[in-house]
Amino acid sequence: MKATTANGAEPSAVVWRVDVVVMPKPGVNDPEGEAILGGLHSLGYGEAHRVRAGRIYALEIEAEDEASARRRAEEMADRLLANPVIQVFHIQAVTAVEGARIS
Repeated sequence: MKATTANGAEPSAVVWRVDVVVMPKPGVNDPEGEAILGGLHSLGYGEAHRVRAGRIYALEIEAEDEASARRRAEEMADRLLANPVIQVFHIQAVTAVEGARIS
């Protein structure tokens, strides 16, 4: 059954931008981060002590509200974007995409 608004109309969905950050778990070897650290040191940035390399996925998700968009992004990250054996993820931001209302 579809939800309706107070005037009986179906609510229109909104497109949400959801940023999902995926990083190696603490203690997991991070060869990409180590290579970047070595490069920084060779360029003279000796003050850099540690680098962890990860990814940011910028998703656009159609959902009724922010909580629904966040929940769906968490499901996507859990099922595909992050490998739970060696990676962790968190939702960095959820914002409505201007002018992208779906009706």
